[in-house]
Amino acid sequence: MSELQVTITFIVFGAVIVAIAFDLIDMALASMLGVSVLIVAGIFTREDTIAVLEKGGGPLALLFGGMVVARSLVPTGVFDYVGTKFLRLTKGSGKRYILGLFMLVAPLCAFLPNATTVILLAPIIIRVAIALEVDFVAPMVLTAIISNSAGLLTLVGDPATFLIGSSIGLTFVQYLKKVSLGGLLSLLALVPLMPLVMGHVWRVRQPLPSPLELKPIQRPVLFVCTMGVLVIMVLLFVFGDRLPLKIVPPSVAIIAASLALLAVYGTRVEPVDKVLKDVDWKTLIFIACLFCLVQALSKTGILGSMSRNLFAWFGTDLLLVGLVMLAFVGLSSSLIANIPVVAAMLLLIKGYLVVAEIVPEYALGASFREWPSATIPVFVAMMFGGTLGGNATLIGASANVVSAGICAAEGKPIKFATFLRYGVPLTLCQLALSALYVWVLNILVKR
Repeated sequence: MSELQVTITFIVFGAVIVAIAFDLIDMALASMLGVSVLIVAGIFTREDTIAVLEKGGGPLALLFGGMVVARSLVPTGVFDYVGTKFLRLTKGSGKRYILGLFMLVAPLCAFLPNATTVILLAPIIIRVAIALEVDFVAPMVLTAIISNSAGLLTLVGDPATFLIGSSIGLTFVQYLKKVSLGGLLSLLALVPLMPLVMGHVWRVRQPLPSPLELKPIQRPVLFVCTMGVLVIMVLLFVFGDRLPLKIVPPSVAIIAASLALLAVYGTRVEPVDKVLKDVDWKTLIFIACLFCLVQALSKTGILGSMSRNLFAWFGTDLLLVGLVMLAFVGLSSSLIANIPVVAAMLLLIKGYLVVAEIVPEYALGASFREWPSATIPVFVAMMFGGTLGGNATLIGASANVVSAGICAAEGKPIKFATFLRYGVPLTLCQLALSALYVWVLNILVKR
């Protein structure tokens, strides 16, 4: 890559981020224009497209599959049913509403991608907020933050976490042993902060309309079929890598989406193309374009230079490197969608480990799985940085972008500064706790 092309890449990358941060242009359009400039300048090539498909195909498949399954449940009326039950449980209390969000969102995010959970639960959360006469923007922001945080509970809960875990050969069960406790702690850390950050919702006391009648589930055949698909999806997430065929989570998501569409088609409830039309293509396009931008950025050689600098500055002190990556990836993920950031940082860290002669050079290949136990805290730190750092800003995670899209469709778009007000203090507290967890994990792997 020539010096001119390197300069163009940095300018385009920076311009896209600034345009999104200051709401100068639609985020999907901004990212598409950035990629278009790189293509015209001869920077983003056919080989780069193949590389993006290899790195981003898995996370994008997880998001797409989850979106399809979620959309297939809409005609059953299950969201109205759960929404009424949830509203009854709040008893008109904002405090109960906020705590209920944790109980509602976190379990789903343990097995479904976080953006999928937001799509599933948004109708319920908005309906209850309106009944309590609360602006639903703050609860939707909180929903995204909870979903991102709870995504650390399992390997498949967050696409960025899956990207790291799968790249080092971490199985579902191994993830539960090494990372899940830290994810639970980071989630629980949010609860005592709610009266401070969400005080205007926490203190609400509102009489509920009476009576609150439960509407029965509609189209029971479709409901049973789609719920069956969800169960199969979760089981394959947990046990798929133990089967002879080794069904990985992205493949599970595609299988589940196919089965959900088959259920819609077989029950003749609505046309399949209507379901596909309602998929959040804007979010998928935005994330795919960011993968393209990061791929172009990696060609500038900056990642290789940073790998060498890491070794020059910190030597083989893996704990210090892990903590630095926690902070750096956390900051980067707040400025750019966390999935492509994590993809880039994986290359950086693997390059560092090769330069430090901790792993052989062929560890840069996708098939390498013999990572020394001492390196695991570094990768775990990246998981926390990528997943929790995405809580800080509107564009930090796919769940945030999805929440913004849903609110905009309801007539109340989330501003970048609004999300920042809630996200930054919560993220800083979570990252501080994560640093402590990485430190303890580093001690344990040395024993």
